[in-house]
Amino acid sequence: MPADAVFTGGAVFTGTGQPLQGRAVVVTGGVITAIVDEAEASAFIDDDTRVVELGGALLSPGFQDAHIHPVGGGVELLQCNLTEAGDADEAVAMIAAYAAANPDEPWILGGGWSMDHFPGGAPVRALLDAVVPDRPVLLASRDHHSAWANTAAMRIAGIDADTPDPEDGRIERESDGHPAGTFHEGAAELFAEVRPSNDPELVYRGLLRAQEELIALGITGWQDALIGSAAGVPDAYAAYLRALDEGALKVHVVGAQWWERSGGLEQVAEMVRRREELRALGHGDRFTLGATKIMVDGVAENQTAAMLTPYRDAHGHDTHNHGLSFVDPAMLAEAVTALDAEGQQVHMHALGDRAVREALDAVAAARAANGPSDARHHLAHLQIVAEAETARFAALDAVANLQMLWATHEDQIDELTLPFLQDGQEARQYPFGDLVRDGARLAAGSDWPVSTADPIAAIHIAVTRVAPGVDAGPLGGAQQCLELATALAAYTSGTAYVNHRDHDTGYIREGYLANLVVLEPDPFTVPAEEIHRTTVASTWIEGEAAYHRDALPSTVPSLTA
Repeated sequence: MPADAVFTGGAVFTGTGQPLQGRAVVVTGGVITAIVDEAEASAFIDDDTRVVELGGALLSPGFQDAHIHPVGGGVELLQCNLTEAGDADEAVAMIAAYAAANPDEPWILGGGWSMDHFPGGAPVRALLDAVVPDRPVLLASRDHHSAWANTAAMRIAGIDADTPDPEDGRIERESDGHPAGTFHEGAAELFAEVRPSNDPELVYRGLLRAQEELIALGITGWQDALIGSAAGVPDAYAAYLRALDEGALKVHVVGAQWWERSGGLEQVAEMVRRREELRALGHGDRFTLGATKIMVDGVAENQTAAMLTPYRDAHGHDTHNHGLSFVDPAMLAEAVTALDAEGQQVHMHALGDRAVREALDAVAAARAANGPSDARHHLAHLQIVAEAETARFAALDAVANLQMLWATHEDQIDELTLPFLQDGQEARQYPFGDLVRDGARLAAGSDWPVSTADPIAAIHIAVTRVAPGVDAGPLGGAQQCLELATALAAYTSGTAYVNHRDHDTGYIREGYLANLVVLEPDPFTVPAEEIHRTTVASTWIEGEAAYHRDALPSTVPSLTA
């Protein structure tokens, strides 16, 4: 029977193990209907069949991102976007240019500034006041764990030297106690009452812009790590519903509902209600709300990641700061147990070694109370993991959700993190190899717009532990490197498992959706240090070309990668 499309002429990564050689993949009706020897492919081809000549490129399942903020990223692209700034001067110049180009905007909003561009990771209000003195400016850091504000914004919010630090955050201060301009973690919420609400049309445009960007990177599904509103990130729920109604949502999405850390167990019933309400609308193949996102701690670069040992000061002396546990450990265990009992997946931000322990303890409590479940709980980020914890992932059936791109020496970790940690903790940075050896199941995500959403850039670092152009050796040692097939699996079948979509996505198998990506050159054929040069030639969703690096022909049945 003739097929709609046949992919031939390149290796096939099926979602696990080494790629198949000499095979062709047959697609009909949006589904993979056969995987055959290339010599047999002609039996499935007629004049209407699109023949995709891979030319030595690799055919892989479409990437899936296990931890991403697409709507926030898309909106930032439409606001004052600082992600391309190379240093502090460039960031300030970009803010000035944006303000000049948008004279009618009452607030200058956006983000993407890098902590390592500013002394101590903390930009000051004077830099903003010099270029935008007359309007409030509020800009999120690239990691969204800090905000940078000018004097006008502080004045409108009523923030001054007498404003105390909130329990879940910290204000950088000048010598007289006046806020200096940087607000970490919960301190950024001091602007919540005066910051303009997100315009629904802008939020929707942000979703569509993000989808376009992500499909071009080969991403065909994701877990949105924040459905709700926090730290100025727009609530994406209404935008997703509109995209579904208008037929504009091309990918499949699991939404992780935001857990308000100041709230209690009453949130569980509300999250289950929203999950079932959405399910009743019949969009389960495109968008579900089966996950809950809990922020267990902060980040190491601003010393809010929860640590078992104290941070050191600039002189190498121990401080009294062990970081922040945003949710009391006992409450965390109760929450995870209650969510697990309702069949709700828990997606936890756990970055410091104490946070990882507290998160795993919470999963253990749920297992003890409820027995085994298919919730597929996962812990994201895992920057610092104690040796005793890596084996607990497999034992508890908890998935390690890796942000691979961060596992390399770079300014933010070398200047703002490692100098303030205890001796020996460099070896515990992102211990991917240890997790694999101890049998942990892996998923992978980007945390975009914190960093690029490009899976290939992340996979390069997972394999080498060295970013292109970096002279330092592998962060944490070569023993923490992953095999290429393992890293690719995490970004395909691993995240499909987390998203409960491993029954029809994440693999190239008969009966699975034809969500595919063509990678050129085949990363299995280049030296490890050249993996980052691989690019997406085309992305396919349910057998239809959703992106092509070159213009797609509209009628020609043959398409080269």
